[in-house]
Amino acid sequence: MKFIETEIPGVIIIEPKIFGDERGFFAEVYRRELFAENGITDLFVQDNLSRSKKGTLRGLHYQLHNTQSKLVMATRGAVLDVAVDIRVGSPTFGKYAVAELSEENKRMLYIPAGFAHGFLVLTEIADFQYKCNNYYDPQSEKGIFWDDPDIGVPWNVENPLLSEKDKHAKLLKDMNINDLPKFNA
Repeated sequence: MKFIETEIPGVIIIEPKIFGDERGFFAEVYRRELFAENGITDLFVQDNLSRSKKGTLRGLHYQLHNTQSKLVMATRGAVLDVAVDIRVGSPTFGKYAVAELSEENKRMLYIPAGFAHGFLVLTEIADFQYKCNNYYDPQSEKGIFWDDPDIGVPWNVENPLLSEKDKHAKLLKDMNINDLPKFNA
């Protein structure tokens, strides 16, 4: 596997080795000791799978309590995946890392706890899978408005399909500081 640091320390793109022939392919997508050697020491406790149609934008979501780090990948189709550093006191606060994840490139993205996460579906259908190091807690879920101009994610979409919750999320600058995770240097 190849581990590629992004412009935000801790957010890592992972490229598995693909072994293919006329029958198809095989790829090892997770090996705990190899991930640990590359700085990812989380013990993942929950796997999730979502299916979305083209133009769907999910995010930018995070959990304030019971924060989650995530290892994400598109197993069908393609998505534009985004992690935004919203940790108060972080030197990269308000900055984002972006990666296209697809069934073709088989890339994964590791997102540390304390980041807001979202993705835009680029193909007709996308299946999106993610491992989490903490259980989902609906009472702890928060969101940042997907098109926050101060963050400036290049989504390249005008009218994405959004949940009602995502339509009404706040801008980062309008969030109560107590509703944001803290940076632990």
